[in-house]
Amino acid sequence: MRLTDFWDRMETRFGARYAGSVARDHVLRELDGLTVVQALDAGWSAKSVWRAVCEAFEIPAKER
Repeated sequence: MRLTDFWDRMETRFGARYAGSVARDHVLRELDGLTVVQALDAGWSAKSVWRAVCEAFEIPAKER
C-alpha cells in the first residue's frame, strides 16, 4: 500500500480534519504503543499501520 493510499483511506474513514488528529494523538496498542505518525516514521509499512487502525477502531471488513 502506498502512503498516499493510506492517507486517502484515513481521510475517507475519519474525515479530513479528524484523520490527522487520530494519526497524531491516538496511541494504539496494535502499534506497540505508538501513534500512527510515530509508527510510519519508525518504518512500519503503511499496510501494517492501516491494519492496526482497522483493528483498533473496529472498521468493518468492507471498509478496509
